[in-house]
Amino acid sequence: MVAPKKGKNASAPSRPGRSLALILIAIVALTGGMFASGHTTPRLGIDLAGGTSITLRAVPEAGQESAINKTNMDTAVDIMERRVNGLGVSEAEVQTQGDRNIIVNIPKGTNSEEARQQVGTTAKLYFRPVVATELSGANATGSPSPSATGNPSDKATDKATDKATDKATDGQDKATDEGGASSTPSDSASASATGQGRAASDALKADPSPSAKPSDGASPSPSGSAAGDAKLQQQYAALDCTKAADRAKAGDGSKPGDSMVACGQNSQGQWQKYVLGPASVDGTDIDKSEAVLNTQTGAGWTVTMKFTDNGGKKFADITGKLAKNQSPQNQFAIVLDNEVVSDPYVSQALTGGSAEISGNFDQEEAQGLANMLSYGALPLTFKEDSVTTVTAALGGEQLKAGLIAGAIGLVLVVLYLLIYYRGLSFIAVTSLLVSAGLTYVIMSLLGPTIGFALNLPAVCGAIVAIGITADSFIVYFERVRDEIREGRTLRPAVERAWPRARRTILVSDFVSFLAAAVLFIVTVGKVQGFAFTLGLTTLLDVVVVFLFTKPLLTLMARRKFFASGHKWSGLDPKSLGAKPPLRRSRRTSRPAGPVDPKEA
Repeated sequence: MVAPKKGKNASAPSRPGRSLALILIAIVALTGGMFASGHTTPRLGIDLAGGTSITLRAVPEAGQESAINKTNMDTAVDIMERRVNGLGVSEAEVQTQGDRNIIVNIPKGTNSEEARQQVGTTAKLYFRPVVATELSGANATGSPSPSATGNPSDKATDKATDKATDKATDGQDKATDEGGASSTPSDSASASATGQGRAASDALKADPSPSAKPSDGASPSPSGSAAGDAKLQQQYAALDCTKAADRAKAGDGSKPGDSMVACGQNSQGQWQKYVLGPASVDGTDIDKSEAVLNTQTGAGWTVTMKFTDNGGKKFADITGKLAKNQSPQNQFAIVLDNEVVSDPYVSQALTGGSAEISGNFDQEEAQGLANMLSYGALPLTFKEDSVTTVTAALGGEQLKAGLIAGAIGLVLVVLYLLIYYRGLSFIAVTSLLVSAGLTYVIMSLLGPTIGFALNLPAVCGAIVAIGITADSFIVYFERVRDEIREGRTLRPAVERAWPRARRTILVSDFVSFLAAAVLFIVTVGKVQGFAFTLGLTTLLDVVVVFLFTKPLLTLMARRKFFASGHKWSGLDPKSLGAKPPLRRSRRTSRPAGPVDPKEA
């Protein structure tokens, strides 16, 4: 018999026990993690689990009809997708319909309601100086509100959540309406403002001149260059922030460089109205925003903001100027979609380049607000035209048909393996079961981890993967058979066939994975589910073949049933047409002894 040669086609002695132990440990660990997480089934997409379909219509602002264009619509789609995915809601489909409609499909599941509220929220954020403020409507007492004449330190916990009232506010985001909170800048001084303050027009280049600090018993009213505008005075006097209709109209049509009136809530849940100066910092100056549980100060859930370099300079400039004024003109309002969510005071310039919005946030509200601030403002205003509940009945029928087709395909593959490979089919079928089990467990874990949701195209990708995995087994089995046809016994044949089969399997799987990666990158929506599943199962094919199929065949080659070439093993040398065993050619050796001089 030909002994394996040392060379590039020779394989080092294999240790199948180690490989099998490694993949067994991985299977046990992943399965344990699946049960420990409580997610024992994959998350389902909207076509399988049902969900909500929302139609949003772009509404132009006054005189800005041209703003509704393809560029802005595509930008809005991108921002909506990032907002929803930032909440962990995967498989949400966001796409344009016509020239001014956007369709959003959100699967039923965790955070889906929060996602619905966020997709159409404009999230335009501005930092504006406070010119005047007082309690509004039935809350008003004829005397200045604490924010006008009281101790500014009371503003450290300014706005509280009033969910019952906020739900009545039409079209506003939960993180805005339900999550009204105060803002405490991260570098804010704890002392209150003292001494004589300058007028806001002296402190801010483009800001209005507010009135002096109102006297006790007098209701604060705007005055000066901006507040003296008759229209603004009328709006401020007529504004009743306890009415949802007035709150919805407050600030409508105001540009960042204009003064405006706005509404907000204080820590007692009372509505206040404001006169605010032109915006000094806007949401585009925020580099990053995130929700943080502040346990050190007991502030609970807060939203931290880190400004860009330019934004940090503007924020330091505005806070430095406001610190020189008296209350309420040493306050700045954080205005989100024309509503004041916070109006902290400052007593010194905040130069750290960061700020913190604090208040009575819960985790969901803080994360929602941080999500909107991080992913930017929509370039257009959207109105919710329709909301439709999608049932999974049709998807369930399609899934059933797909699973039946997959089962038929699997049965045909197994029958082929049994007929053609006989005993080797045991190794192939076992490897298929291991690959299927790993795929199921990993898909179940990817749901809560990265938000992966199984949809119909993803199921198709998993069915296609059956053929890819079976192809790898066939390549290896045929290489082993080729070695047996050359006259080698099974154990050397298994080891010599592996290097060539391994190279072919890797090249084949690389091509499949590359196709899946390209498909995932260039497509959107459900097709990405197909590409993701195809790529995942291709990687698992490599793992299973290397750590399970090859080691298992090595062990089986040591069993008499396979090693003896039983006719039902699939490796019978006679049925394969094996050549007679090859033998080395040997030179005839001369017996040792003296050399004949004639021969020499």
